[in-house]
Order: sequence, then C-alpha cells, then structure tokens
Amino acid sequence: MSQPALALTDQAARALGAPARAAGRRGRRLATSTGALAIAAVAATAAAPAAHADEQYTVRSGDTVSHIAAKYGTSVTAVRSANGLNGSAFIREGQRLTIPTAGGGAATTAATPASAGGAHTVASGETVSAIAKRYGTTVAAITSANGLDSRAFIRVGQTLTIPGAAGATASGAAAAAAPAATGGAHTVASGETVSAIAKRYGTTVAAVVSANGLDSRAFIRVGQTLTIPGASGAATTTAATAPTSAGGKHTVASGETVSAIAKRYGTTVAAITSANGLDSRAFIRVGQTLTIPGGSGAAAAAAPAATGGAQLVGNTFLGRTYAPTVVASANANKAALIAMGVPSKGAMQAKVAATARSMGVDPALAQAIAFQESGFNHTSVSPANAIGTMQVIPSSGEWASQLVGRDLNLLDPDDNVVAGVAIIRQLVRTSPDLSTAVASYYQGASSVKRNGMFSDTRRYVANVQTHMARY
Repeated sequence: MSQPALALTDQAARALGAPARAAGRRGRRLATSTGALAIAAVAATAAAPAAHADEQYTVRSGDTVSHIAAKYGTSVTAVRSANGLNGSAFIREGQRLTIPTAGGGAATTAATPASAGGAHTVASGETVSAIAKRYGTTVAAITSANGLDSRAFIRVGQTLTIPGAAGATASGAAAAAAPAATGGAHTVASGETVSAIAKRYGTTVAAVVSANGLDSRAFIRVGQTLTIPGASGAATTTAATAPTSAGGKHTVASGETVSAIAKRYGTTVAAITSANGLDSRAFIRVGQTLTIPGGSGAAAAAAPAATGGAQLVGNTFLGRTYAPTVVASANANKAALIAMGVPSKGAMQAKVAATARSMGVDPALAQAIAFQESGFNHTSVSPANAIGTMQVIPSSGEWASQLVGRDLNLLDPDDNVVAGVAIIRQLVRTSPDLSTAVASYYQGASSVKRNGMFSDTRRYVANVQTHMARY
C-alpha cells in the first residue's frame, strides 16, 4: 500500500479550483481545474432560463444535473424528482430528461410581486427564493415562518405560510434601496453575488465572508444557505472578527451551521460535535441548545478536544510545509473521524465498488484510486486536509457537491466515496484517455494539459493501472 499523495493547502486549492487533491510540491504547479470550468458553466447558463413548462432535454457529454437545472431556471431537486434520479443524480449521455419549469403565466406573475402574504402551495420546480420574489418577501422570512431547515427544502404540494409584505416597499427597486436592518439566513439564487447580498441586507462583504467561512474569492453556489450577520457596517465586522473566547450554551438560529458557531466561539467543529453527540453530518436544528466547549481560536483548533490536544497530523510531507490553519483543520477532521468511528477497510472497499457501479464508473478504476490514495482507510487525513478514503479536500468537495446536485459531507463515509467517484466520472468524461483522467485526479487537469505528467504523476498513474488489475 502506497502512502497517499497530498493535496494543495485548502486555501491554495480554493484559489485555484483544484480537483480532488494534488501532492507535495505539485501544489505550486496546479492551475484551475475542470471544477472551475463547471462553475463557470453554471454562471454562463444561469443567465438565460427557459420560459416554458416541462421541457424535454437530451443529456450531452459533460452535462450535470446542476448545470441543466441552472440552464432551465429550475432546481436540482425538481429535476431529480421529475426523473426518479437517486441521491447521486447520475445521468448518462443520450438520456432524455423531463425538466419541470415555471410556465409562462407564472413567470409573468412573478415579475409583479403580491403585496401581501397568505398561503402558497408549492408547484413543481419552484424554489423558496422564487416564491419569496413573487410575494415581495425574503427567503429568511419564509424559512422562519415555516420552520424550514438551513437548506430551505420544500416539496411539491406543500402549503407555505407567506409573511405579509407591504406593496411598494416589498417589491423590486424599493426593496433594494431599503436593505434589511437585521441578519438571518439567505438562500443563494442564480446570478447572485456576495456583494449584492451584502448590499441587500445592509451589511458588508467582509462580514458575510467571515460569518460563512468563505475563501478569498467569496465563492458561493446556487441553493447555498448563507448566515447574514445583523447589519451595520463596522459593528458587524467587529463582531465577525472577534469570536467569543469562552464556551457555554448557544441556541441555534435559522441559517446557522456548526462551522459558523464554532468560529464565533473560537472553538472547532470537532469539539462541538463531540460535546453534543452530533452525528457525522453535524446536523443541528433551529431552537436546539448546544453546549459550547470553552477555548480560543488557534489553540482550540491546534488541539482537538476529541484527542486531548494530541497532534494527529503533522505539518509537512515530501518536503512541503503546510499552513497552520490548514493543519489545524486536518487535525480537527482526523479527531472527528476517530471519535465517530468509521467502517472497516473491507467495508469501505465495498462502498467504493458499489458506488462506482451505481454512478457508471469502472469499479476497478475507482477501487484502484481509493487504494492508492488511502488504502481504504477512512480515517486518513493529510497535512493538506485531504479527507478520508478518496482523499478529497474541502474545496473539491464543493465541486463534487455541484456535480451530484447535493451537499456532500466529506467526513461521512458514503458521501466521501460519492465525492471521489463523481470527480473520477467527470475527469473520465472530459479527458482524452484514461491515463490522463487518472493523472488529473492526482495532478490537476489544467496542469496535466499545460505541463504534461510530472515524474511523480507518471508513477501514480502506473500504480493505479497496476492496482486496477487486482480489482
């Protein structure tokens, strides 16, 4: 079993849009991956949604459900539901999909928001953001009024309570001119940016970025739920940058996440998860009271509570030293995996094979890459914060989430495998041959295209091809 190769630092990978991970000294060579291209495709197609209902669409090479949903102005959930797709949202080239979209009349109605609230029955393809726009209210208001979770998930036929909104001030330009005075939760709609959202709520880009742990690009995705700090400039920014130094109790508000709460109190996700007996998804609900372990910032991050402060992951590998914040995150994730317990290597291998078959990927290829990366050991975490069986870094986990159309938790064994297999599937679809696809998982597609395979990449590819013969 080879030692798993490493990823870029989380920060660098986010800036460069890296694929699953990239090793050691490859960090300084890796350029924008196909993940960035996928994101760009979403932005480009989202600008022109289709206007008529229940379209038929034939899947083309490189398509994903999230891209198709954005193109037609509908949601991933609606497309999956209309076509009976499973959680991996697997589609194949040539497949005919039914695309539920809002009809002409509904689209016209949406342009003129209703001046008062009431009740609304959810139609196929509708989203909370579209309903909020139609009634001249906000996503946060509908989410709160109906007790929706942080995903703002709704289903066809569901009756929603729509908070009343007063005519002109609730609609269009007037609403933009008079931003909300308090924060809450906001679900990202197609075409939105952090700057536009910050302006709408009367807060700052820096405050939104800080409250949601966004990277330097302030990258957000359609359907993502953001925590919006209460408005007002400097005070908001100060609150965001000065976490509470002691623990205690915290009541979960709408739109909050464990990561945001951990940042606020200067502790770690692993510590909160452990203190409250949360599962691997770190799921919380509005109104829940959490125990917050005391601790401040870097010290808490560098010494995960679940291991009594032990340094489980070093900061160097193959001559590369990783940033303290990245290593701290890696240690927190390692501690969380150990604390929650993981399936055996044999069980993880079976998951990889089964997931690959269900997603249309060669099981031998997926198993060979998983073995090369981690030896099927799901507690594996690298100094670059490459997580689990498939050694996926968080930024690439976000790309994989877009590829399958749902949020993936890299600590969860099933989600980690789905993330890795989704990335393999996309690389196989977009690469000229299998060797290039394997190399791209390791080195990055753009780097392989620009520089060819580095010597360590060629060894990686040869190892994977050898492992394939075993499976």
